[in-house]
Amino acid sequence: MKLLRIFGFKKYDESVLSLYTNIVTQSRTKSFYRLYGVPDTINGRFDLITLHMFIVLRRLKELGGEGSKLSQDLFDIMFADMDKNMREMGVGDLSVGKKIKLLATAFYGRIKAYDNGIADLNNKTLAGCLKRNLYSETVPKEEHVQTITNYLTREIRTSKNWSITDIQTNNISFGNI
Repeated sequence: MKLLRIFGFKKYDESVLSLYTNIVTQSRTKSFYRLYGVPDTINGRFDLITLHMFIVLRRLKELGGEGSKLSQDLFDIMFADMDKNMREMGVGDLSVGKKIKLLATAFYGRIKAYDNGIADLNNKTLAGCLKRNLYSETVPKEEHVQTITNYLTREIRTSKNWSITDIQTNNISFGNI
């Protein structure tokens, strides 16, 4: 493992890797794509991972200082995974950095939009955020957007029950879509 760190790869805590895997697994739930019209594309997958990261990161932010390091580690793992996946898809070394920077900008934009949509307590605002981001490659059916909006607000409410220990040990779960 020391050799990997020499080449710039950080050794991540297994519990954080497990948490990230949980997020990705939920994001790959077929119902999102088959029943609710999220495009099963690279962008659609990225957006669903971002949506689920938002749920966890929002709760970590609510928990205060203890959640800061975990938030950063989770973010780092996500983007290390994105980097690895791009390289596996054949994106050239010189382009990967630029693409990761664009993804990070998109990620932060979506997190801010979802945060504003939730804070507004107006499902129309949140639904608009989802249409612009999660459904950016398609024109979704209104009932699909409403289902995802309801799912997101429900998951945020449920996440309020997660303690920092629950998140650190990946003792969390997402509900059915």
